[in-house]
Amino acid sequence: METSMAQTSNDTESRQVVRLTPTEIRVLSLIAQGCSSQEAADRLVVSKRTVDFHLANVYQKLQVRNRVQAIRAASRLNLIPADPFAGAGGHDS
Repeated sequence: METSMAQTSNDTESRQVVRLTPTEIRVLSLIAQGCSSQEAADRLVVSKRTVDFHLANVYQKLQVRNRVQAIRAASRLNLIPADPFAGAGGHDS
């Protein structure tokens, strides 16, 4: 299984590698495109609980507390595209 990796730096800690699974990246990318947890679950054909589980893992790995922080951190680390709509065909309303 491939994972996406990036390094973070912290003033008090040495650099550490952040690894997101392909599923975590897909979930976070959908959230970045404006999908709710339920909408992401519908697109991935999983339960909302599964999406929330993956998001909780992402928050822990990125050391953030919410979606906005996760999207910003993942974009900064090049784990997801800076423009989540690029090549995605946009978000269906």
